[in-house]
Amino acid sequence: MEVIEDLVAEQDRIEAMLAGLSEEQWLTESAAAGWTVADVVLHLAQSEEGVMATVAAGGSAASGATAGGSAAGGATAGLVAGGVDEAMDRLVQAERAAPDVVFERWRAARRAAVEALRAAPADVQLTWVAMSLKPRTLATTRLAEHWAHGLDVATPLGLPFPDTDRLRHVAWLGHATLPYAFALAGEAPRPVLVELTGPGGGTWRYGPPDAESAIRGDAGAFCRVGARRLAAAESGLTTTGPHAAAALRVLRNYAA
Repeated sequence: MEVIEDLVAEQDRIEAMLAGLSEEQWLTESAAAGWTVADVVLHLAQSEEGVMATVAAGGSAASGATAGGSAAGGATAGLVAGGVDEAMDRLVQAERAAPDVVFERWRAARRAAVEALRAAPADVQLTWVAMSLKPRTLATTRLAEHWAHGLDVATPLGLPFPDTDRLRHVAWLGHATLPYAFALAGEAPRPVLVELTGPGGGTWRYGPPDAESAIRGDAGAFCRVGARRLAAAESGLTTTGPHAAAALRVLRNYAA
């Protein structure tokens, strides 16, 4: 699957960035509130272990410890009492370790998770957080999360992390989950056309071309709004029609 190859490329970029960090940088506050850079990478390791547990469950909700000894599989694969964000924070707090240990844990987990996704039957429905996803879509969510947390690491450290055309997967995910995002906000889903300019200058379109509501602008800005790394009002994105502004307000690149 092409998305898995792009997930690997995104992870490779992050690994190269992490490999050059000093211990001081590892312990620097990230852009994820309350987490250091090491905490961010630990969370990624735990959630990749959750991918392995989810795939191993074969379409049923994963539970218990993952192969890496963490409870991340059970917490990540199903609905978590008290909220997903709170559960993930508790896991990070419980399993903090030295930066080199965290780095190696993530490196092993991300490779094993990719192999698990490659080996999974294409049509199997995997339980992930609040949704049931096929392997291709789960790989897309993993790409979106790694990209967003890559920003969380690179931004406070002043490291380059340019947008790439891999964001087309993240933009697709944001648009595809709009019905879920509307439902979470207690609103009825509405058709919305999204027209974005990719980093390479191409145009990406998602949604019905005849929709009366549309969001247009920079793909990187759209993805950052969906990742909750950029306020819609500061994104430069334009909205037209009766429902586009609401769609941009509820936009998210993940199911939680």
